[in-house]
Amino acid sequence: MGKINDILSPFTAWKHLVNEPLTVKKPLEREGADRYRGFHKNEIDKCIGCGTCEDICQNAAIDLVPVEGIETKDGDSGLRPKIDYGRCCWCALCVDICTTNSLSMSNEFKWIDEDADNFLFIPGADDKPWNNSEKGWKKPDYNLYDPNRVDMQELHPEDRDKSFIEIVQGYSKEQALKEADRCVECGICTATCPAHMGIPEYIRAIRNDDLEEGLRILYDTNPLPEICGRICTHKCETVCSVGHTGDPLSIRWLKRYIADQNPSERFKEILGTDTIEQNGKKIAIIGSGPSGLSAAHYLALMGYSCTIFEKLPLAGGMMRYGIPEYRLPYDQIDKDINYILSLGVEIKYNVTIGKDNTLDQLHKDFDAVFTGTGLHLGRSTRIPGTEHKDVHFATDLLREISLGNEIPVAEKVVVIGGGNVAMDITRSMARLQNQKFGKVNVIATSLESEDIMPADREEIVEAREENAQIIPGWGPQSIEIKNDKITGLHVIKCLSVFDEEGRFNPKFDENIKDFFEAEMVIESIGQGMDLSYLTDEIKENLKMDNRGRIIVDNNFQSSLEWLFVGGDIIQGPDVIHGIANGHKAAIGIDNYINSKK
Repeated sequence: MGKINDILSPFTAWKHLVNEPLTVKKPLEREGADRYRGFHKNEIDKCIGCGTCEDICQNAAIDLVPVEGIETKDGDSGLRPKIDYGRCCWCALCVDICTTNSLSMSNEFKWIDEDADNFLFIPGADDKPWNNSEKGWKKPDYNLYDPNRVDMQELHPEDRDKSFIEIVQGYSKEQALKEADRCVECGICTATCPAHMGIPEYIRAIRNDDLEEGLRILYDTNPLPEICGRICTHKCETVCSVGHTGDPLSIRWLKRYIADQNPSERFKEILGTDTIEQNGKKIAIIGSGPSGLSAAHYLALMGYSCTIFEKLPLAGGMMRYGIPEYRLPYDQIDKDINYILSLGVEIKYNVTIGKDNTLDQLHKDFDAVFTGTGLHLGRSTRIPGTEHKDVHFATDLLREISLGNEIPVAEKVVVIGGGNVAMDITRSMARLQNQKFGKVNVIATSLESEDIMPADREEIVEAREENAQIIPGWGPQSIEIKNDKITGLHVIKCLSVFDEEGRFNPKFDENIKDFFEAEMVIESIGQGMDLSYLTDEIKENLKMDNRGRIIVDNNFQSSLEWLFVGGDIIQGPDVIHGIANGHKAAIGIDNYINSKK
């Protein structure tokens, strides 16, 4: 029956042969249908200049151009679409793909002008009579890409709350392909990433099932993909254009997928680093954290002989000694580091600069020195009671756990702090309590209300799933001690953390108080740097700011031309920033040494 209808349907138009012809008088005075695809509109403040409209246009009728008053910033290119109606065919694909729903089409079809150049205009920026029109074509209910991200498989709370095995399981091939297919390749993420990774390019490699090419793209800007694929702060995802009307792309997990699927024994073959020509120059690197490892990697590729001096027994810095293994397994840290060592980089462990060797001696023995010693020192609230032996810094306890040493575990613990380190020690103590007592009694409290807590949202959610209590919005006042034993923490309500100018200036209501029972208190309100390896003579010649940070230029070169400085002590704490400035410092060191020839 269907085939007969298909054959006969064209002939149904014959009935109109006997109808009187219809003439539309003054057609330009008529209004288009309510959903007619007329001239474009753009909510210019809602638009982020992602360029998906430009990419999808088959007639090259759209160009992204600068617009006065629109600044480039994270998540916004500062550009806006300009339409050429000499090319436009009014297909509306640009509207259908728009990631922010800012672009639409009015139902206006009349535009009379003697100058053809005027038919190029910037919707939203150029004043047009249809700008306020309610009628026209808007993005339909369907999407040209899936707005929902593919969930990452994780261990259930009851399967993870007594051990330090990795929680996140990683994407399968099917999941990775499906998630990668959501990417519109706008590149907004690349601009926001501190390392400016080729994110659209490596996601495209996943779609093409070319994971070796994906690995090469990762290593162009990031030599720690297994690590970053697990614990990167993924600022790129906060600006992902598809996240404006759906879930942002799982950029971090896709990076991990590429690194996981490529076997470490083939890295040198895939990356083409089997043979590196040496240049005879030597570089000393203090600290094997992300910045030091990144600098060593890129310097080794340039032919430099790099020696890293590490004061702890294993490499990784705060990545190994400040992040629990359930988030970042040690074997995955080793996978990244072992490849860097395969390039000829040497690490001397258990060497403390300033004690076992001096910075002056490194200056004499090497052509340049890079230091990235990180933020390993805890900071205290200095409230009454913090001098007690059962008050600890989170950084110290996390380091001892990583070293495999036994740490004190009380039945009742309070953690002061709202960042990721605070969540890490909270969740670590919950596991240790569960192992020792069969139950969890740990409270994490912070000045910040939950909506502005600096910890990743997933950290807060998972901590609660593991039966830790997260009680934000309180300021620590004193630690109560009776009979030389801690009994708890006195707190008052915090009304605000920052003043109107965004400066840290907490305000409290001292009439609203609470008391958190505890036998052990852990402080996690920030981390400090240890620059004790700088001699007085070096300090005299080293420019530092009023906060005690070493001043560096864009190449992370200090006022002592042979000394380069990066990592958390310059831009931290953040692994991806450390990787990025370690890379820049490597380029700076190469420029410095070549300038001396």
